[in-house]
Amino acid sequence: MSTVTVPPTLGSPHEDASHLHQAFKGFGCDTSTVINILAHRDLTQRGLIQQEYRARYSKELSKRVSSELSGDVKKAVVLWLQDPATRDATLLKKAFNEDHLNLRVATEIICSRTPSQIQHLKPLYFNMFRVYLEHEIEHHAHSHHKKMLLKYLATPRYEGPEVDQLMAGDDARALYKAGEKRLGTDEKTFIRIFCERSRAHLAAVSEAYMRLYEKSLEKAVKSETSGHFEWALVTVLNCAENPGKYYAKVLRKAMKGLGTDEKALTRVIVTRAEIDLQYIKAEYMKNNGKTLSEAVRSETSGHYKNFLLALIGPDQ
Repeated sequence: MSTVTVPPTLGSPHEDASHLHQAFKGFGCDTSTVINILAHRDLTQRGLIQQEYRARYSKELSKRVSSELSGDVKKAVVLWLQDPATRDATLLKKAFNEDHLNLRVATEIICSRTPSQIQHLKPLYFNMFRVYLEHEIEHHAHSHHKKMLLKYLATPRYEGPEVDQLMAGDDARALYKAGEKRLGTDEKTFIRIFCERSRAHLAAVSEAYMRLYEKSLEKAVKSETSGHFEWALVTVLNCAENPGKYYAKVLRKAMKGLGTDEKALTRVIVTRAEIDLQYIKAEYMKNNGKTLSEAVRSETSGHYKNFLLALIGPDQ
């Protein structure tokens, strides 16, 4: 199964830039044309279109989109025009905004990214905002949550599939001793293992925990920790075991009950469209009995709905 929901469409950056410019001209913007072009161009093509637009019209395409579109579709398209690391940095800066602080979103972004993504993100964050990501965490997070995020950002982790099963068993026992076996919780052990081990290793630790103690490691984490610290541990664990399932849950929550969390919808669909959205779609269908497209269609409207559906692509 291809993981990409936005396969590149044959097109010329020169023609695309010209068509976009035409769409912006006159009274009102031809938003459908903007969506039809940009939602069907991959990362490289979007970069080339932006270069072409800048060279021909002496203006940044993202600024033009920002001034021509409005509401949720504007936010989604502007985010889509950015490269993945710039996107993450932008989303984190918004999450760390003093007036609308959202540590849950900041934690999701940091704890769901791979070590190489984080190594790319940290210097970029400083270049964009003249503040270190670590300083943002020092300033906004607290206690074990803060320690965990700082360690997670600082620790290089192996990204391969190999696992030492004996070590995984030892880690499972160490976590049991640090949590369920004792009164109170030894948070340091949880932070050390969750921040130092690879995703493949943590998935093996989770399996060993279930085998040894007949209880899921996730349940143990939830009974032993709370708040943002719990969310950080659960995010790391879920993304180690099955990132598709994790994001399907985030999307379900965004569309559950009264009202829709458009920020979460945009964040997940835009940032995962070129990584693993096919897996997320499969998990969404499996767990909710309807396709992600059906859910988005019933929860959103207008150009915003059309843009998200274009990124999601056809149902399997």
